[in-house]
Amino acid sequence: MTDLGKEEVADNGRQKKCVEEVQSLWTTEASGSVKLRIDELCPQEPITVHQMFINCVQKYGHLPALASKRKEKWEKITFSEYYRCCRMAAKSFLKLGLERFHSVAILGFNSEEWFFSAVGAVFAGGLSTGIYTTNSPEACHHVAKDSRANIIVIENQKQLDKILLIKDNLPHLKAIVQYSGSLKKKLPNLYSWEEFMRLGLDIPDKTLDDIISSQKANQCCVLIYTSGTTGAPKGVMLSHDNITWTARHASRAGDMQPAEIKQETIVSYLPLSHIAAQIYDLWTGIQWGELVYFAQPDALKGTLVNTLREATPSSHMGVPRVWEKMMEKIKLEVSRCAYLKKKLVTWAMSVSLEANLKYSKDEEKPFLFNLANSLVLEKLRAELGFSGCQKFFSGAAPIGSDTFEFFLGLNIHLYEAYGMSESSGPHFMSGPYTYRMESCGKVVPGCRCKIANVDADGSGEVCLWGRDVFMGYLNMKDKTVEAFDEEGWLCSGDLGKTDEDGFLYITGRIKELIITAGGENVPPVPIEDAVKRELPFISNAMLIGDKRKFLSMLLTIKCVINVETMEPTDDLSPEAVKFCQQLGSQATKVSDITGGKDKLLNQAIQDGIARVNSKATSNAQRIQKWIVLGKDFSVSGGELGPTMKLRRAAVLKMYHNEVETFYRELKK
Repeated sequence: MTDLGKEEVADNGRQKKCVEEVQSLWTTEASGSVKLRIDELCPQEPITVHQMFINCVQKYGHLPALASKRKEKWEKITFSEYYRCCRMAAKSFLKLGLERFHSVAILGFNSEEWFFSAVGAVFAGGLSTGIYTTNSPEACHHVAKDSRANIIVIENQKQLDKILLIKDNLPHLKAIVQYSGSLKKKLPNLYSWEEFMRLGLDIPDKTLDDIISSQKANQCCVLIYTSGTTGAPKGVMLSHDNITWTARHASRAGDMQPAEIKQETIVSYLPLSHIAAQIYDLWTGIQWGELVYFAQPDALKGTLVNTLREATPSSHMGVPRVWEKMMEKIKLEVSRCAYLKKKLVTWAMSVSLEANLKYSKDEEKPFLFNLANSLVLEKLRAELGFSGCQKFFSGAAPIGSDTFEFFLGLNIHLYEAYGMSESSGPHFMSGPYTYRMESCGKVVPGCRCKIANVDADGSGEVCLWGRDVFMGYLNMKDKTVEAFDEEGWLCSGDLGKTDEDGFLYITGRIKELIITAGGENVPPVPIEDAVKRELPFISNAMLIGDKRKFLSMLLTIKCVINVETMEPTDDLSPEAVKFCQQLGSQATKVSDITGGKDKLLNQAIQDGIARVNSKATSNAQRIQKWIVLGKDFSVSGGELGPTMKLRRAAVLKMYHNEVETFYRELKK
C-alpha cells in the first residue's frame, strides 16, 4: 500500500487538470462529461471522490469511521483503515474485470461492505449503483442491464436467488460477490467477501493510481435509479463534482459539523440506493469525518431503537413513514402506561407543543416548558435513543402536520429538506438556523431556485440550478431533454412557492395534479392530508378524479404489520381499535369494516369527510364518494415504492374495478 502522505502529493500533481473541457450541461452517455455550473455563487475548485477521501484521511485518519455490530459487540474501523479497504475492493474489482464506466451494482442492507463496494467501484473507474433490496428479479434485471453491471455485490442468499434467476440475461456480468452469510453452494464466478478482498492483492498500486489520476470531476461516478413511481426507473447520472460539492455544502446548510469541531454520529438504516441516505450516510460521512453506525437488517421491523440507544446519534434522518411509525409506536406505549404516568406524559407533550408553536426556536421558553422538558421529555427522548441528538431531518417526501406537531410535543423539531435524485439530494435545507414550520427551508448556499409559471396563489413549478444538478439520465436522451428548460434549469415537476425570506413551501406535484372533467386543477395531497388529520385511524387516503366529473377517494385503515414479511394483516392497529371503541364499535379487524359493515365507523368516516369538504375552496374540490379497501398499502403489495411513496398509477390499475364503481352510475 502506498504511503498516504506521498500519495496526496502525487495525487495533487496528477489531478491538476481535474475537469474535462466540454460545453454541454448534460449527457446521456456513461463515459460522457458535462460543463460544471461554476459561477460567482459556487466558485469552489471541483474535486473527485478520491480527492475528497484523501483530504478526509489527512484530517481524520485516526478517528473512528464505521461501527458494525458482530456477536453483540460494536467493532469500529478508522478512516485510514476504511480508505485501505476501499482500495482493496477497487483492486479486486479490477481483477474481476471491471471496465471503465461500467457498474458495480450493490443489492443489500447497509453495511461497511456496501460502503467499501460503492467507494471501491468509483476508485476503480466504475459506477457505483445501488439496487433496492425490495426489488423483484425483473426490477433488478432492469438496473443491472441498463447500467452494464460487470459485478453485482449482494448481501445474502435471498438476494443471490434473485440474481441467479436473471444472470444469464446480463451480457456484461462477470462476477457476483456475497458479503453476508456463508455461500450455500460454490458456483462459478461467485465469491464470498473474504475471497473477493484477496483477489486484488497482486494488482500493483500504480495500476489503481493511474486509473484514479485519470478521473475528472465532471465525469459520472454514481448512478441512482429512480423508484419508478411514474414509469420505468431512470438511471440518474451523478458526477464526482455532484457528490463532493453536495456532500460539503448541503450538509453544512443543515449545520452538520466537521470532525475537527465535533465528530457527528449517525445511524445508517435507510436504503442506500436512495440518494437521501447515500449522500447523508456515505458521502457526507467521508467529507466531514462522521462516525457511522450500521443498524441491523431488521431495523424497520423494530430493532432500530436498540441501535439508536447504543449509538446515541448527534443527528438523525428519517423519511415521513419512519417518523409516522415511530409516532404510532410511542402512542401505543403511552396508552399502555399507568394512569398517572399517562397523564404526566400527555401534560408534558401538550405544554411542549404549545410552547414550540408559540415561540420561535431561538426564543426563551416559559418555566413550565423547561419543567416538562427536564422532568418528562428528556427521559422519553433518551428511551428513543435521542439523548444526545441535536438535529432531526426528514426528507424524500412531504411530512404530515400531525406527525410534525407530535414530535414538537416531544420537543423534537423535524427539519425538512427538499430535493430529488436529480439534484444529488437536498437543494433546500432546514436546520437550527434556517427553520420555519411546514417549510423545506432555504436554498443551499451556492444553489439557485426559480418558480416558473406562477399562478394567482404564487405557486409554480420549482426549478433548480447549481453544482448539485445531475448530468442526465443514462441512455435516455428524450427524458433528459425534458428535464431541463431552454436555459438549463432542472424542472422538478413539483409545485411550490417561496415566502419573502426565501423559505420554500411545496404545494403539490404537477404529474399528480388532478384535472377534473370540468377543467378544475386539484392538488390531491392537501385534501388527502386533511382527511388523515380528521380521521386518525386512516393509514392511506388517495384522491381520484382526473378527467372525472367529481372527486372520489380510496381509504385504508391502520392495521398491524407482520414483522417478518412487512405485509399488512387484517388486524386493526391498537390506535384504530381504540378509535372504534370510542365510537362504541366492536371492530377489531379491517374485514369488520369493509363493505359498510360497521355503521358507526361508516358514519364517522362520512362525518370526517364532510368536515374536510366544508373547508373546500370550491364544489369541484369536495369528495363525493369513498370506499375502505380490504388491506393497507405496502411496498410488498406494490402500492408503495421503495421509499414509501404512493404509486398512484399502480394503485389505479390495481383497484380499477372499485374506482369504476364510483362513476358507473353516471354512465347509465
